[in-house]
Amino acid sequence: MITMLQLSLIFQIHSKISRKIYIPIIIFTLITMFGSVIQLFAYGLSVINISTVGIFVMLFIFVLMDLNERAEKANRMEIEYLKDEQEKIHNLFEQTAEALASAIDAKDQYTHGHSTRVAEYSREIARLAGKTEEECEEIYFSALLHDVGKIGVPDAIINKDGRLTDEEFDAIRRHPVIGNQILSSISVSPYLSIGAHYHHERYDGRGYPDGLIGDDIPEIARIISVADSYDAMTSKRSYRDPIPQQKVREEIIKGFDTQFDARFAKIMLHMIDLDTEYGMKEQSDAGSLTKHNELHCVDIGNECSQGILLTQAPTHIRVHVRPMSGYDEKQAKPTLLLFDALDGRVHGPKDKLRKDLMYFEYGKLDFDGTFEAVGCRNYKQTSTKGSLPISQDRRGIAYEIDAVRVKDHLQLRVTNYENTNDIIIALPDSTRFAYLSLTGVHCDITISQVRKGEQDVADDYIPRIAEEISYIKDMPRGDLSNVQIDGWCQAFTEPFPIVDGTQIRFHSMSLPTAHLVWHCPYINIFSSTDGTVKGPGYREFVLVRMDGENWESDAHVKNTMMVQHSEDFGTWEQWKTENKAGLDFIINIKRSGNRITIDSENGGIIIHCVTEIQDNVDAIYGALTGDQVALTNIHVTN
Repeated sequence: MITMLQLSLIFQIHSKISRKIYIPIIIFTLITMFGSVIQLFAYGLSVINISTVGIFVMLFIFVLMDLNERAEKANRMEIEYLKDEQEKIHNLFEQTAEALASAIDAKDQYTHGHSTRVAEYSREIARLAGKTEEECEEIYFSALLHDVGKIGVPDAIINKDGRLTDEEFDAIRRHPVIGNQILSSISVSPYLSIGAHYHHERYDGRGYPDGLIGDDIPEIARIISVADSYDAMTSKRSYRDPIPQQKVREEIIKGFDTQFDARFAKIMLHMIDLDTEYGMKEQSDAGSLTKHNELHCVDIGNECSQGILLTQAPTHIRVHVRPMSGYDEKQAKPTLLLFDALDGRVHGPKDKLRKDLMYFEYGKLDFDGTFEAVGCRNYKQTSTKGSLPISQDRRGIAYEIDAVRVKDHLQLRVTNYENTNDIIIALPDSTRFAYLSLTGVHCDITISQVRKGEQDVADDYIPRIAEEISYIKDMPRGDLSNVQIDGWCQAFTEPFPIVDGTQIRFHSMSLPTAHLVWHCPYINIFSSTDGTVKGPGYREFVLVRMDGENWESDAHVKNTMMVQHSEDFGTWEQWKTENKAGLDFIINIKRSGNRITIDSENGGIIIHCVTEIQDNVDAIYGALTGDQVALTNIHVTN
């Protein structure tokens, strides 16, 4: 009877008991009952006591398991709670820092997004320098708040158009001190104040506010200094437009070990080289055409859209055109300008910057199909019936523009409801960029969409209408095939094994469009599973440029570079002139295990580069490449 009452009570309260306790209690009750029955027939053996002890042991074990499970569950809940709280705190910190950075930038009408861009560039420099994820994040937030001291500078000084007086400049120079005072009180994140305090220090000791020199400047500040200077040069200011990226690159080179720590400045140069479409710049008025999508075109060039860079990935543009007041559709002539310029903008004949920015025009295409050739070699046009439905509203008639570029050929298609005009244009070379800009006569143009394709078209996508420009075709061939490199590392020679005593001899000629010191040959030392550049398992150990620069992209490599100028070296202008005329290069390579030494003396530049690979690599290869250069008569001896 008692057993039945006990079981009844257990069933009633089972929902309040853990399963690991509930089951042992039932077993305990039942086994005790069965033990009593068995005891009637088992004389001399205390079955009840044995079963009771066994059940107590089992119950104890199950209770321990239940307690452990509850403890683990509680720990997991606590950890998840702490993670959620940590994430909320981190998000709050990030949002607060970003809001403060936006407030700082808002004080200066010419620094749209400056702090965010500097933070992003700084984080990328840190990542490429091998910093941990935590260190990269610290550098990001320190850079995000590097200009917080401008809160203490009057708006009238920050936004002054003219030259600052000595007193006003002194006020500007105080913002690092003010920034340090603001952020140094955040004791849990002491790194935040470093960027604000030291980002205007110079590596040669001529900076402010403390005049620190070399490695005495905190590393965070040395990284931010490069990123800050880059963004300042590539952003619009009251007294100038953004400086073209290639000129910015030369300014950074001039700042090696004077304004900047050369280690981080070199990484910034590498980021510039990889940014072939010039995405690292202020985007407020130029990066997205849909942000400035209304053009009021009285005449060709009086108002133009920012240039759209045409590449092997197709570009699609949708616009609406309507005649200006007092003109009809026949008098309104929307036009596409095709050009190249260092800043990606249209510059008219009277623009003083036209020459400095190397402005070059390929031609003009009216939407009705009329083409005016200016700097192209050839063109071919076709016209078919339009494929767009009639689409006309208050914005005007709809047009769709499709454009793509493959090497030295360009294809445009302009479509409306009446006609589709196709044109293939043979460009004078494969090295210049090609931009498209919208303008017109007596018309208002609304740009409603600019979309870039995700994949490149095939190399034979555009039917060729002119012979490919080649500077290697009729030149002598050596052990390796001649190679023409139209852009930064766009082509490589066949790879060759690197052994002790390898020598490479070749003739180099910079292309007619070359105008910078790094438009010269490079040698790439690498490894890959199949021995090809960019092949499976590719690792780039060092990229040595014959102008004396180098870059390593592998974390397990240490490079030591020494560059000197011999008596044969004149000036950099002479170096560029000699490269255009053609130079014979000799590169000697020694290998001892995973230590590779590269020696070269060409054009008055003496290069000695030691590459130490810090893990085991069996097969190491080399390949020649460059930027805007033709390499011929290549001989490799071991």
